Amino acid sequence: MRSVDVADLAAGVRAGSRQHVARAITLLESTRPEHRDLAGELLADLADLTGRAVRVGVSGVPGAGKSTFINALGTRLVEQGHRVAVVAVDPSSRRTGGSILGDRTRMAELTASDAAFVRPSPSGRHLGGVARATRESMLVLEAAGHDVVVVETVGVGQNEIAVSEMVDTFLLLTLARAGDQLQGIKRGILELADVIAVNKADGDGAAAARVAARELSGAMRLMMPGPSARRPPVLTCSALTGDGLDEVWAAVLAHREHLESEGSLEVRRARQQQDWMWAMVDAHLTDVVRDSAAVREQRAELERAVRDGEVSAVDGAARILALFEDDVRARGTGEPG
Repeated sequence: MRSVDVADLAAGVRAGSRQHVARAITLLESTRPEHRDLAGELLADLADLTGRAVRVGVSGVPGAGKSTFINALGTRLVEQGHRVAVVAVDPSSRRTGGSILGDRTRMAELTASDAAFVRPSPSGRHLGGVARATRESMLVLEAAGHDVVVVETVGVGQNEIAVSEMVDTFLLLTLARAGDQLQGIKRGILELADVIAVNKADGDGAAAARVAARELSGAMRLMMPGPSARRPPVLTCSALTGDGLDEVWAAVLAHREHLESEGSLEVRRARQQQDWMWAMVDAHLTDVVRDSAAVREQRAELERAVRDGEVSAVDGAARILALFEDDVRARGTGEPG
């Protein structure tokens, strides 16, 4: 990445320049120490323009049509005068570090709009990567004038938990299946959901979608008993025909209004700031341990021994931490390390 003029980059982001926004996010995704320092300066410069957007996380079971849904809903919102940004968290390759990054092709209509910005965000090798790259990208997109920021996650797993902790409303997208509507949806993910939508409620699937919605509503009543419990609304929609999309968006806004009315939106965002701080600490410490000279020297052999069953994962972790601690002590006494 060429030399960075933070002031120029910030001015371009404030002006809504797509080129500057893209360059800013590239800077944020960099793990080079000098780039991290510049990223911090950039975010500080833009801080006064952040925090005003509606932040929505979208997850769902495989095949639920998340990208198609976001494309249809985002296009609808753009037509209503909103500026929509999408950050698609992609699973990074364990071999090359590259990402699948296929969402842009499934959001062709939204990507083509001048009022929208779609950006894949590689998840990296640990959840701290999701928390940092995705959250910081959201802030830049808010500063650039996008009043709706959507974070799409791939699959249902740990990344969803990380994303749910950086948005205002977590939307779970599912679909009707013959007799196993709840299959593949873990209880923990259902508990994260603020709004649930059964997609593909069109044609021959419309009746099945209504049945699935009723079953999910019943499941939520069992999971969240009591008259005072707030249960997520369960709606049906079709990204293909557009039916139900307005109702889903209304449910998202209603949830946000509920948070604002009881004063919990600020509390939620404050807690997210705290969680983000610790996610950054965890990610940094992981990198520091991996980059330790003593750990680098023996890492490959330890990883092989764990893979071959010669050393347990518990013992392997203990050895890595012991190597790191020895390295820190050696540096502290002036010995080579």
